[in-house]
Amino acid sequence: MVILEFSKPTAFPLKQAYNFYFRRVLPVFGKLISKDRAAYTYLPESVQAFPDGPDFLSILTQVGFKNPAWQPLTFGISSIYTAQK
Repeated sequence: MVILEFSKPTAFPLKQAYNFYFRRVLPVFGKLISKDRAAYTYLPESVQAFPDGPDFLSILTQVGFKNPAWQPLTFGISSIYTAQK
């Protein structure tokens, strides 16, 4: 299995810039482009709720996947997870 997912960077100052962009900038552009006030407001909430890094690897193991691996990309903004069933 291969999963490409947004994740949460942890290093200063990228973490702060990422959170500002996700909470303040992205919803504004989503509204402008789609004309829907709620467009892209779900994305920051979804990323915050998704267990990332070691937490997601643990879940994969608990549900029976073998050899779970995690590769952060772009300073942790996204991640690739792989595992075998």
